[in-house]
Amino acid sequence: MTHEHPVASVPPRLFDDPSAEKRWRGRFTAPRLSLPELARDDPNHAVFVSNQTGTFELFTWDVASGATAQATDRADGTTLGTLSADGRSLWWFDDDGGSEFGSWRHQMFGATPGSSGEALPGVPPGYSAGVEVGRTLALAGFSDDDGTRIHLANDSGITTVYRHEADGGVGALSTDETVWVLSHSERGDSRYPALRAYQVSGGSVVAELDDGPGKGLSALDFSPVAGDQRLLVGHERRGRDELGIWNIQTGEFTELSIDLPGDLDGAFYPDAGAVLVVHTHQGRSTLHRLDLSSGWLAALPAETGVIAGALARPDGTVWYRHSSAASGWQLRALPAGPETAHSRVLLTPPGDAAAPSEPVTDLWVDGAGGRIHTLLARPAGSQPVSGEAHSNTAVPTVFMIHGGPSSADEDSFDALRAAYLDCGIAVCQVNYRGSTGYGSAWRDALTDRVGHTELADIAAVQDYLAVHGLIDPDRCAIAGHSWGGFLTLLALGSQPTRWACGVAGVPVADYVTAYEDEMEPMRAYDRALFGGSPAEKPDAYIDSSPLTWVDAVTAPVLVMAGENDPRCPIRQIENYLSALAARGADYAVYRFNAGHGSMVVEERLRQVACEVGFVRDHLFP
Repeated sequence: MTHEHPVASVPPRLFDDPSAEKRWRGRFTAPRLSLPELARDDPNHAVFVSNQTGTFELFTWDVASGATAQATDRADGTTLGTLSADGRSLWWFDDDGGSEFGSWRHQMFGATPGSSGEALPGVPPGYSAGVEVGRTLALAGFSDDDGTRIHLANDSGITTVYRHEADGGVGALSTDETVWVLSHSERGDSRYPALRAYQVSGGSVVAELDDGPGKGLSALDFSPVAGDQRLLVGHERRGRDELGIWNIQTGEFTELSIDLPGDLDGAFYPDAGAVLVVHTHQGRSTLHRLDLSSGWLAALPAETGVIAGALARPDGTVWYRHSSAASGWQLRALPAGPETAHSRVLLTPPGDAAAPSEPVTDLWVDGAGGRIHTLLARPAGSQPVSGEAHSNTAVPTVFMIHGGPSSADEDSFDALRAAYLDCGIAVCQVNYRGSTGYGSAWRDALTDRVGHTELADIAAVQDYLAVHGLIDPDRCAIAGHSWGGFLTLLALGSQPTRWACGVAGVPVADYVTAYEDEMEPMRAYDRALFGGSPAEKPDAYIDSSPLTWVDAVTAPVLVMAGENDPRCPIRQIENYLSALAARGADYAVYRFNAGHGSMVVEERLRQVACEVGFVRDHLFP
């Protein structure tokens, strides 16, 4: 039976006060920049992503002159791009309507939209599986229903240098362009890839690096020095993300001894004599310089909050992208020299900066699997959080559930969180089992019972906050997107008495059908998560599917769905909505013509108004 689903309303405004309305909208329209990517051999040529035109697009930047130029202009936006090693050309990925299925195009550095051509003529489209563009060659990976294929383009033409049914991709290309590294999951578990190095000429295998089941490896950065075949690698040999150096010529792997808790990421300094380390621990980041000859680890004076990427320039200056819950994203530069040096704003696009918001408070709650790190933000003027109950501190609360699931909520700026706070709704963000930043065991624990494990942690936090009088348990909403949307629907069915309403954005709603329709990398991830396909593990998929629990849903629910979403496809969402309709449930649907989210600012504003308005109307009836 075909159902006409109720269409969700989009309020024309969230606030009667014009200044409040301008403030929340301004946080989304405020110009944002990604961390620039530098051309490998020309650090004065860079590319970054910005929303300054109203859509997230690629821009080139001549660092020496300061000139920036918009490079792409597509209705659905463009965010996937890279510069050639010499900085003379820009490659960008062209998909259809946010489907993520497409091909690479290229154009000259500084060229305006409309000047691109096919980068790999004759190569079939697919989902991008990594790209490396050197001076004399390019390696481009694609995935499709047949698995992974990697193509080499050089003066001799275009050839296929790797093909396998397992998930994989291009990992790295050496600076002298003689060796490239494949990231692969030929063992069958895409969550824990291994690495293999190939000679570009002839295609012979040079070296293998595989830490075995349950221990993944990631290719981070080749030495910038030509002829130096050392690769910086992320590993988890001791149960957390750490760093090591793989000498591909000798096969030797050296673990870097860095005495910091939490997870580590990094990149080489331009002379390859040091590593720039990004350290993440309990929702915040710090920057460090590790001297490889002496082992000396020096802290760099970056601001408190979250650092979303960093790089070192030839002159020793460090660029990084920073924010905190209270202040918006900025690109900053930290000069080389004394450790007490202060950073400066690096690049400011035109437009007004985002209005500040409220800070977050850290809470640690005991759960079945261990202590759960939680971030709680409260509306301006409410009493600060303490360990004692106060009758007048309980406020309506939305549990904003992060996606991933291999991700985490952090002390970073979130315009959606800020909009809820402006409405008088507290925001609770739980780094449940499955979240990153708390060790491999915590990240992998969700496989015991996918979805339900995470919800047990969320319930433990909700109970803690209710006991301490910090939330009103009768006015709690749950909301999330992607994996967070999946958890929202599963919570509404398996924990129906806990939630006054829910918002599920681009969710997995019917797991078996989702597996049939989703992109192959997602199917590979699901097989790794559940230990097999739905045909092999039917009971596990059924237990974790929100559709299984739909008859128990009593709270009003808003479902937001992208028509071209390859990760959480539309058919399985339709199945769930039809089940709600058959029961006469209280629900509404917001559909948008894009993929797994939208890169158009105005569309994002409509979605946020719809979501926040829906939650507010049900928490403040």
